Amino acid sequence: MPIELPIVWIVVLNVAGWGSIQMGMAWIFTVMPVSWFNPRTAYGWEDNGRFYEHVFAIKRWKGKLPDAARWFSGGFAKGSLTDTRPDYLRRFVRETWRGELCHWLAMGWTPVFFLWNPWWGDWIIIAYALAANVPCILAQRYNRARFQRLLLLRP
Repeated sequence: MPIELPIVWIVVLNVAGWGSIQMGMAWIFTVMPVSWFNPRTAYGWEDNGRFYEHVFAIKRWKGKLPDAARWFSGGFAKGSLTDTRPDYLRRFVRETWRGELCHWLAMGWTPVFFLWNPWWGDWIIIAYALAANVPCILAQRYNRARFQRLLLLRP
């Protein structure tokens, strides 16, 4: 903790910092062209999304996750599948990659908080970063694996 601050300021910086990072990253990624996001094919171990169903019981909780893309003009809502045409599914797959990258990069900001947090606060920050981002990453990967399979099955 190179910067010594009263606990009140630490809490304010943590809350405001994470709020700004999460919303700022969501906005930045929303305004990037969708053509920048070209995900690779799902890994074999993902088993068309079944891995996430069996290991994480993802179907039980993924619907409760927020979708910040809806909060910004031009965002692509990923909360539910609204079409099954190939062009829409391809766009959805790209959007899952956009969302996943956004959450990975948001977690990348975690070490900044180590500047003012005591050692025990660092653990709280790490726990928050994981809790706020990993479920969203898992949901993006799950949807991408399922929709890539669906695209392969379509003529």
